[in-house]
Amino acid sequence: MLSTIYMTVNRRNLLKQLGAGIAATSLLAPRRASADIGEFPSDSLAHPEGSEPIRLDRNENAYGPSQKAIAAIQEAAAGTKRYPDSSVLQKALADYHGDVTSGVNRVINPQQIVVGCGSSDVLRMAAAAFLGHNATLIMAVPTCDVIAKYGRSKGASVTEVPLRNNHTHALQGMLKHSNKSGASGLIYVCNPNSPTGTLTTRADLDEFLVKVSPKFQMVIDEAYHHYAGGSGAYTSFIDRPSDNPRVIVTRTFSTGFGLAGARVGYAVAAPSDAEKMAREGLPFALSRAGMFAASAALADREHIESCIDRNSNDRQEFMNQVNARMLRALDSHTNFVCLNVMRPAVEIAEHYNKNNFVLAPLIPSMPTYLRISLGTPEEMREFWRVWDLLGSHPMSM
Repeated sequence: MLSTIYMTVNRRNLLKQLGAGIAATSLLAPRRASADIGEFPSDSLAHPEGSEPIRLDRNENAYGPSQKAIAAIQEAAAGTKRYPDSSVLQKALADYHGDVTSGVNRVINPQQIVVGCGSSDVLRMAAAAFLGHNATLIMAVPTCDVIAKYGRSKGASVTEVPLRNNHTHALQGMLKHSNKSGASGLIYVCNPNSPTGTLTTRADLDEFLVKVSPKFQMVIDEAYHHYAGGSGAYTSFIDRPSDNPRVIVTRTFSTGFGLAGARVGYAVAAPSDAEKMAREGLPFALSRAGMFAASAALADREHIESCIDRNSNDRQEFMNQVNARMLRALDSHTNFVCLNVMRPAVEIAEHYNKNNFVLAPLIPSMPTYLRISLGTPEEMREFWRVWDLLGSHPMSM
């Protein structure tokens, strides 16, 4: 037993030493941010021993899941010996989206829904179904780039189109690439976009879909759907489907529903596309606990509405603090804000790391910006206290 403890302690010391070394380089090796960020942990950052860092890096719901979802996880534990039946969640999602009173005659069938281990898994299925050696993935930069990794693993080429000056998707540039002779594959639009939090209007997307080549499937990632509803320029492609049958809409339970740890994501697509994606899924990839939690979360509309309201208040308070310090930030339609720190962002990341914070990976094409996930009010007060330790800063232009 003593030898086991000794091995554990030494392993822990080794990991701490490795973590310190990684921390020294991680701030200088920027990575892009995933909409469904759970795949890319930042645990290698160094923090004072024995203290829990404040995580503002993964765009998690600061207020957590519904109590009904937690109770459902406990209920699911009793049947853990059984493999999960994902058709239960598919039916719950079909009922949920078919019950939205938007004035549109809409029926969603379970056969249109693909579920997976987080939306990153669903994006992997889309890449596997529609990309290959002769295909092209067209996407923005910067954006959630998890699908690019999957596309390249299938041998597809990746065409990155920079965002417009207002940080919305450059749809005309994407259209130009999609309409090239012989081009086919997948177009990916994260809307609202991560890491910028900005919104590309539904009107612009509808116009784009009329003109886009029929040789491309279109993935619209609505990971932050719940936080975008306050804008008249936004309408979900699930709530109001497009006439284009090649549109695939992805969602996650990690953000609005507060179930990041349960790892549940899904897509709504035409039955033929959903079938192609489902063929690429791993057997029983969705855990029983995650399935129960997601189904219960869908039924607790009061909780999700509360989370949306609190996030809206937290986002406004964040902008109040931004303005009070004469900083600048992009207009956010999410549960994070892309903050212009008006100096090399790596310097600010280092400062926050030393003060027990974990911030999101740096954005290579936006070297003075940091994506700040909105935490609880107490966490955000601490964020600004640590900011004020910096002292004077360059005035905004």
